[in-house]
Amino acid sequence: MDTLIIDFWYWWILAVLLIIIEILAPSFFALWIGIAAFFTGLLLYIMPDLAWDYQVFIFSVLSVLSIVAWRHYYLKSPIATDEPLLNRRGEQYIGRIITLKEPIQDGQGKVRIDDSTWKIEGPDCPVGTKIKIVSLNNVVFQVETVQ
Repeated sequence: MDTLIIDFWYWWILAVLLIIIEILAPSFFALWIGIAAFFTGLLLYIMPDLAWDYQVFIFSVLSVLSIVAWRHYYLKSPIATDEPLLNRRGEQYIGRIITLKEPIQDGQGKVRIDDSTWKIEGPDCPVGTKIKIVSLNNVVFQVETVQ
């Protein structure tokens, strides 16, 4: 019977390819699979007679474990940044007080903030009313009147 022979360096080549993919298209996913491929190759280097089906099983388990471990670590210790709302433009406006240039009718309206027009939902208000942005629901601001 013909047996499939996989040397340890095949796994290391796969690890390098996956890390190159991660560098070219950062998804923070291929990195962990690449690490699993490296450790599978390392295990095969230590135990060269390991059958290919066990190698694939070990690689699969290590891939899942490395991704789950990273996710668990990341949720417990998120990356600290001095600009947490940098790519969340709408959330940057929460708490801001604005004077209406158009009325809110039937609970809906529009407001211009900086260089963009945003939909708003809140109590009916005439032009000139001061409103405060209290939350963001998808791309619609929830507002309330300011006394």
